[in-house]
Amino acid sequence: MPGTLTVTSDAFNDGDPIPEKYAFCAPCAEEHSKMSTNISPALNWSGAPDGTKSFAVICVDVDVPTIFDDVNQEGKTLAADMPRQDFFHGLLVDVPADRSSLAEGEESEGLVAKGKDPGRVPHGIRGINDYTMFMASNPDMAGDYGGYDGPCPPWNDELLHHYEFRVYALDVESLGLDEGGNFRGPDVMAALEGHVLAEGKITGTYTQNPDVAS
Repeated sequence: MPGTLTVTSDAFNDGDPIPEKYAFCAPCAEEHSKMSTNISPALNWSGAPDGTKSFAVICVDVDVPTIFDDVNQEGKTLAADMPRQDFFHGLLVDVPADRSSLAEGEESEGLVAKGKDPGRVPHGIRGINDYTMFMASNPDMAGDYGGYDGPCPPWNDELLHHYEFRVYALDVESLGLDEGGNFRGPDVMAALEGHVLAEGKITGTYTQNPDVAS
């Protein structure tokens, strides 16, 4: 069994709402939703065991609908009990073993139309998050979204969304994924198999539905 990392954030406490500053979208009374500032939150971790050679840091919304037909449609809602799936908001691998934190803004300094470049950065390799799929049909926003892009749950969803910021301590310096960042969430999860020495997470919540308690 993997050991346990302690993961904390200066931005929010475990189980608490994520401030709008760290989101991709924010509630708006006139149009339901508006663009937000999309800053990546600070993350800190401790408890890495001896033999740790790198870290992987992942952000995933575990409450995304599996059917998108009624998403953000006037007069319709997404039932809280409908089937859900993971949506990857950030993928960072091959983080050096001497790191124990990511500073605020280190994975996103703001909202970038068509996405930030995936690939090598000083603190690891950024993969392609799932906004790449979500924005594919929008010519003004379509592109490869690297690094972190924050919460933007459907404004008509009756379920409070949970965002897990996961950190994995690994027994390899590199997961062997593409240096250019041409990999997605399932690729990272598969590459982690057999290499996790310890793991931990902090979970934040977010909603754009004024009828859902945060």
